[in-house]
Amino acid sequence: MSFQDIFKSSFLENVNSVSVLDMALAMVLAFGLGLFIFFIYKKTYAGVMYSSTFGVTLIALTMITTLVILAVTSNIVLSLGMVGALSIVRFRTAIKEPLDIAFLFWAIAAGIVLAAGLIPLAVFGSVIIGIILLVFANLKDSSRPFIVVINCDGQNSEKAAMRVLREYAGRCSVKSKTARENAVELTVEIRLRGGNTDFINEIAKLSGVSSAVLVSYNGDYMG
Repeated sequence: MSFQDIFKSSFLENVNSVSVLDMALAMVLAFGLGLFIFFIYKKTYAGVMYSSTFGVTLIALTMITTLVILAVTSNIVLSLGMVGALSIVRFRTAIKEPLDIAFLFWAIAAGIVLAAGLIPLAVFGSVIIGIILLVFANLKDSSRPFIVVINCDGQNSEKAAMRVLREYAGRCSVKSKTARENAVELTVEIRLRGGNTDFINEIAKLSGVSSAVLVSYNGDYMG
């Protein structure tokens, strides 16, 4: 084995395995699809606090996936080594919103399909997914959920407060009840068909009711 054979490598042979035009086109399209996914995420986000860094992550994830798949498709040996290298990667960041998982998979899938050369499928599929997410995210329930916390002094005032709630709410269910001597704390989930919340003032004026609190509620958080 000569000195040149020691340093001989197939690295330079793989330089032209993917043309510059293909690389540029794939990365530009990946950026465009990532930007589209970011736009849909921003429009459909319904969590407590919006994170702009997660939106930027979706763009980066689409481009990085495209970059990796381009390398994999250009060399079968490299693909086997890359699978082993990526298998040691572990993510520990907690996903706060269930829908965020769908956006992560969407970004990864768009990058894979795009780098595989199926550009119409990547673009058309992303548009269809985006339209579906926009439609379902903008569907609003006719009834709005609320949590009512009532503090009263006994059973009579409790019945009077519940009577008022049933008059105004489409659905009324007791979530918790804490009873102490001459004190009852009642937590009730209600559904309002409109935005009128004047009934809470009426409950607060009832005899024996010391306080009445109304909080908006979507099942995941209060605010």
